[in-house]
Amino acid sequence: MPLPLSGKTPWPPVQLEIPHADMDMWRAWYSGNTDRLAAVYGGPANYRSNAVARQFFDVDKRRAAGGDELRMFWGQEPSPGQQAAKLHIPIGGDIAEMSANLLWSDVPQVTVDADSTDAATAKSTTAQIGRYLDDRGHAKLREGSEQAAGLSNVYLRVVWDTALRPRPWLDVIAPDAVVPEWRWGALAAATVWRELTPVKDAAEVWRLLECHTPGVIEYGVYKGNVSTLGMRMELVDHPDSEYLAARTDAQGRQATGVSRLLITHLPNVLPNRVWEGVPGTAPLGRSDFAGVEPMMDALDESWTSWMRDLRLGKARLLLPQSMLDTTGPGAGSSFNLEREVQVALNMLDEGSKDAITEVQFKIRVEEHERTCKALRLQILSSAGYSAQGFGEAGTIAATATEVVARKEESLTTRGTKILYQRPALLELLTTMMMVDVRHCGATDVDPAAELTASWPQAVQPDQEATARALSLFDSAGAISTFMKVKLREPSWDDTAVMKEVQRIREDKAGAVPAGDPFNTAAVGPDVPNDSAETGGGGPEAGADEGQDEELVGGGSQDKALAA
Repeated sequence: MPLPLSGKTPWPPVQLEIPHADMDMWRAWYSGNTDRLAAVYGGPANYRSNAVARQFFDVDKRRAAGGDELRMFWGQEPSPGQQAAKLHIPIGGDIAEMSANLLWSDVPQVTVDADSTDAATAKSTTAQIGRYLDDRGHAKLREGSEQAAGLSNVYLRVVWDTALRPRPWLDVIAPDAVVPEWRWGALAAATVWRELTPVKDAAEVWRLLECHTPGVIEYGVYKGNVSTLGMRMELVDHPDSEYLAARTDAQGRQATGVSRLLITHLPNVLPNRVWEGVPGTAPLGRSDFAGVEPMMDALDESWTSWMRDLRLGKARLLLPQSMLDTTGPGAGSSFNLEREVQVALNMLDEGSKDAITEVQFKIRVEEHERTCKALRLQILSSAGYSAQGFGEAGTIAATATEVVARKEESLTTRGTKILYQRPALLELLTTMMMVDVRHCGATDVDPAAELTASWPQAVQPDQEATARALSLFDSAGAISTFMKVKLREPSWDDTAVMKEVQRIREDKAGAVPAGDPFNTAAVGPDVPNDSAETGGGGPEAGADEGQDEELVGGGSQDKALAA
């Protein structure tokens, strides 16, 4: 995927016109910027006015009478003489934030497969991965996940600069700033681009392109206009790119020393049913907003109508001109609202138009509230989330089982998104290890080690319910101490569980038997062990025989019960 040649090359490429137009629309909903919403649906940059692009979209048929534009609330211009009073509920940003919180509220546990490297290297590699997933790394992954939920996908780039940080870190790139090249649905190459500040003429558009292929990055600076790439210039011709001349060859190429791409693609969720028939867009992903834009628009229209009722519902008085007090020729007239007594006018009909009229419209609170709530619930359901996570079900305390039932839809969406988050995370960590070893001097790190990532439970189990279940199992003699600890702490490995079992045994051994306040049954150097002489001293009922010798399954046999 070489960089484009000089000339009138359209930029961004024509094949990305439709995806970028949709991403621009989703970005408006994600950001909550009302000016961008108005520009997307009614401004000159409205892509739906393009007949070629419009044929791919048959979702919304609400069109203005006598016009070609879709009849969207944010596409309507305010009436002349009226103030712009449109209100926006940022439900798009709430959905994207909820998605990121469900996925990255906690750091997933990444481990090295024991059979892929030796034990010492596996331990040091796991420790180094933990340093990658520090607060900075965790925050970047969450940031990328939130943008992917709103914009359908995102790109994560591994960068390094030992003058700033001792280890490589992640950089989040917006999806419309990357031109991807796919091979069998996988990212084979990517061109990242950004606009630079004009040098002399403000009408000129300078762009810096960096083409990523396995092992090589090629840089190029172009001077063109808004729609075309223009002529390729030297890297030293622009102050923002001249530093690259020292680290590249004559063709503007830099070897990365890593035999893989430094960019990883992170789709939100697949399959992509938005751009069906558009070449090269199937792997991009699908936004959480796809298909619910008309409902979000209707929610803003309903909320604005509700606030309009509040404005119009203010009490007003209509006075006849004859009731005004004149203040002199040319000085106008006035009416004192605090006057308690008015002189009756000599009129034939007291109910005529010259009487004081009170105007106060009805505020339709219940109708608007039900409409807004129904639209909000439908938007969340269509996006794949439960209303309980957005405060729709109140804050009444509930058990873990009840919380899971209420959040079932959100948890299902979370599980689906993890299917795409996990491969991207493991690919990123492998690339970071390669860069760390090659450029940052990391030792005792094996980039070829196989990694496994597991996400923590979204809803923690109820400790009280777990304790009751363990008590019932223990009363039935159907569980060992090993399994009690394992069920209490599912995240612990067998070594940590056995340490806790040993501590429990030590606590039981040092406890004073019930009914023996003077501890007369203790066996010391001068006290004979009667139980040993009588054949006693065996484990008490419920103890774990053979637990130290056999850990598989954590099972135990109760010889006291068998006797």
